[in-house]
Amino acid sequence: MHPGELLIKDFSYILPAEKIAGFPLALRDHSKLLIYKNSFIQEDIYSNIAHYIPENALLVFNNTRVVEARILFQKSTGGIVEIFALEPHAQYPDISSAMQAKGKVWWKCLVGGAGKWKRGQVMQKRLLENEVATVLEARIVERTAEAFILEFSWEPVFLDFADILHRFGSIPIPPYLKREAIIKDQERYQTIYAVANGSVAAPTAGLHFTENIFQSLKTKSIQSDFITLHVGAGTFMPVKSETISGHNMHSEFLQVERSFIHKLINHPQNIIAVGTTSLRTLESLYWMGLKCYLNPSIQKDILDIKQWEVYDDLQEKSVEAATALGALLNWMDKNEMEVIIIKTSILVAPAYKAKIVRGLITNFHQPKSTLLLLVAALIGDDWTKVYDHALKNDFRFLSYGDGCLLYF
Repeated sequence: MHPGELLIKDFSYILPAEKIAGFPLALRDHSKLLIYKNSFIQEDIYSNIAHYIPENALLVFNNTRVVEARILFQKSTGGIVEIFALEPHAQYPDISSAMQAKGKVWWKCLVGGAGKWKRGQVMQKRLLENEVATVLEARIVERTAEAFILEFSWEPVFLDFADILHRFGSIPIPPYLKREAIIKDQERYQTIYAVANGSVAAPTAGLHFTENIFQSLKTKSIQSDFITLHVGAGTFMPVKSETISGHNMHSEFLQVERSFIHKLINHPQNIIAVGTTSLRTLESLYWMGLKCYLNPSIQKDILDIKQWEVYDDLQEKSVEAATALGALLNWMDKNEMEVIIIKTSILVAPAYKAKIVRGLITNFHQPKSTLLLLVAALIGDDWTKVYDHALKNDFRFLSYGDGCLLYF
């Protein structure tokens, strides 16, 4: 069956509100860990995760950093306009370039209270620190069917947009937490290895990892490496259509170094993705490599991965993972690229067979979400067994909750 024909009602379960973790545990690595392998389930905590990972495995982490994408403007009349900065305007080649823009930038945003904001009206915020004023202004450039294009401008102009978000914005914690962000979220809704500004949601599987865990992995000769995929708000959106064919999977920027692709080729077994974003990046690299294998002169603007093409155009043309990745390296060599920055809209759903990844570390996801579809693609109908066990054994769900290690 083509995944577009899947009924989303078949990927639902009852999630009581009390099972959703409202706050993180005091210690990151004390979250509960469910281990699934060959239909057998065990329990432990994250601080012991190295015991369940083979020696010489490669764990792949997403080092994106959540930006302070939620900005509140107050009108002179007292009304509040809330802006959620989603992603840069299409004029920018990637998120990193847009984050480094100075003085002015265009951004795709959601706007709460938009009815209070007339086109042409300029919103302004002012911040005084050490007798130095920073001023941020926002105006509407365009309204699309799904969002607004806003122009942000600021002084001093030597500040970049990442600085501006840090000064004026707040961390956009998930709406299902039904609370305002607090100081603790600034630290705990980030992984300890987050460095690349650009996400509007955390790659939550990594929130459990500590320096002690990294040391235990190293002691067992388990390797770690990093990719970047900037998480967009759409990743966590429930599927609202009856079948998956009606769901539009948004695109996200990934960034991978040439040396990392070499490492993948040298690790054909035991590659474990830490988080669904890492898995989507790794699997996207395979399909990009297959495109390069089929067309060594392919242009970058058609190298990105569309939502359905891995099931339609490319599925019957598979090659070994090392062959595909080698073709991607050759393409990068030809184009004199040490780093590839490109978009992916890959949708991993039942019928998908993993090409690179053999294990996944992930949290427990919302019913009727593309993330739950991804889990079902990897472990089949046993996803219900895993989630039933978690619900009956006091596991905490969603972003600040517990997690699992799945082998497939």
